[in-house]
Amino acid sequence: MGFWTLLEVASMPILQVLLISSLGAFMASDYLNLLPADARRSLNKIVFIIFTPSLMFANLAKTVTLEDIISWWFMIVNVGITFLVGGILGWIAVKLLKPKPHLEGLIISMCSSGNLGNIMLIIVPAICEQDGNPFGDKTVCSTVGLSYVSFSMALGGLYIWTYTYHLIRTSAAKYKQILADEESSKEPNKDLEGNEKTHLLNGTTKHDREPSTIEAQKEAQLWKQILGFLHKILEELLAPPTIAAIFGFIFGAVTWLRNLIIGENAPLRVIEDTVELLGDGTIPCITLILGGNLTQGFRKARLKPVTIIAVLCVRYILLPIAGIGVVKAASHLGFLPSDPLYHFVLMLQFTVPPAMNIGTMTQLFDVAQEECSVLFLWTYLVAAVALTVWSTVFMWILS
Repeated sequence: MGFWTLLEVASMPILQVLLISSLGAFMASDYLNLLPADARRSLNKIVFIIFTPSLMFANLAKTVTLEDIISWWFMIVNVGITFLVGGILGWIAVKLLKPKPHLEGLIISMCSSGNLGNIMLIIVPAICEQDGNPFGDKTVCSTVGLSYVSFSMALGGLYIWTYTYHLIRTSAAKYKQILADEESSKEPNKDLEGNEKTHLLNGTTKHDREPSTIEAQKEAQLWKQILGFLHKILEELLAPPTIAAIFGFIFGAVTWLRNLIIGENAPLRVIEDTVELLGDGTIPCITLILGGNLTQGFRKARLKPVTIIAVLCVRYILLPIAGIGVVKAASHLGFLPSDPLYHFVLMLQFTVPPAMNIGTMTQLFDVAQEECSVLFLWTYLVAAVALTVWSTVFMWILS
């Protein structure tokens, strides 16, 4: 299949995303005000709790078997490699650019943590629906592709709420400590207002404090951080999309459960049909929310253009090249099944824009929120071109 034909196939879903995202941005503007911040948050909760789990369960239960789960083991490794390579490149960018402390974790996160769910949920089925796609029958391609993406989404969420969460939290704590130190250095020395009896009357001095008390406070703070970290992991494991993915795998792998809801003669087929109907609302809602959220990037933020360029180069030049090498090497070593669509999804994991959960984390720790919005704006705008070009290249390599 010719390169230009594949370029046309890859461009159609990107154009669809741009059109719906533009509509979402227009709906979020002051002119219409149909998707203000509160409405987007409410709609996002519905997508997170209802639509996305329905889509994941329906596709995993229909297409995934126990053999598939075993054969997809490399996807776990592949997602880890995307975070590892992106994190190393982001760390190099931080060392070269020397940004302010509160931006260090943000830059590394933007380079390492890809949107392995929402964007791929849009792109992969849309490519499968095109007449010239190199992956075979449209219906089979779309259904199997959604199963791959559902698994990718579950894995991505786990990595993001461990690795990326740690990066943002550490960077925020470091920055707030610097601010606290600067503030304390500006305060006048109140000890000068006392006399030689002051500390004696109080009974203690700074040097008289019990070392055991200080150690106990540090230990308590450490345990508090550990428990908070474990709580976040547990939240991710108990998140509706993750639970839906687990049940989808179970129903797909266990034959008698599968026969209860899948197939024309299944006694509970209405459940699968209902879940599929709910899942159909996922992609349009996600894309509208994406467009509305990107309007936040138009606000002013103190972010050097070289920082934006560095993140764009890592995400859309270096990582995709690394992805081709990783997938080709894994295929040569016999780690991958022969399905070219599976190879395509693995390569696409290196190419997607940053995960939207990064914005949630910056809000959680109240650090670099405006800079995060600006980076989202540019990375998602450039993604329209980058995803088109790289999707074409990936399909050309695999066809």
